[in-house]
Amino acid sequence: MFNKQVKPTSGPALRADQPVMSAPEPMATGTLAAATAAPAARKTPKTASLIADDITIEGNVVGDGELHVDGVIRGDVRVPRLSVGETGHIEGAVLADAVETRGRIVGTITAKQVKLMGTCFVDGDITHEQLTMETGAFFQGRSLKFQRQAPPAAAPAPAPVNVAAPSLVPASAAPAQPTLAQQAANAVTPGLTAAR
Repeated sequence: MFNKQVKPTSGPALRADQPVMSAPEPMATGTLAAATAAPAARKTPKTASLIADDITIEGNVVGDGELHVDGVIRGDVRVPRLSVGETGHIEGAVLADAVETRGRIVGTITAKQVKLMGTCFVDGDITHEQLTMETGAFFQGRSLKFQRQAPPAAAPAPAPVNVAAPSLVPASAAPAQPTLAQQAANAVTPGLTAAR
């Protein structure tokens, strides 16, 4: 009989047959923190940094991503992954997890995996776990295998030590312990009486 309609003060008009939606309930603070922390925890893949063939760097290069060198670096390089192109040239020590070179490296290389491609020139020692050389690769230096450290061996359990309670009598006042010869002389054998 009576039809009551709600008139909104602003916004689109509501019809009587439309369901009214309530506002979403707020999330618990722990859930909100977990929801915002989840995207931050995921690592986005990093693109490789490139040093082009017309670039020369005088000094050390350190980074957390992959590095591709087509130019010249005169200094040490310390990155997780390094690739040296055919025109790339490094004069200094290289420390990485993986190294792949088609160019020139003059200095030591320390990496888990080292790949020397057919066009490369390496003059220096290589310390590695895995070394791959293609036909035509030039390498002058020593190839040193990483010495994996053995896990510490379990030490044998120490034997129990019988510790006597400390004596309150000074050592100079304590009676002297008889020697083995005195103990043998004082021993009484059965059937014999010792004459004193």
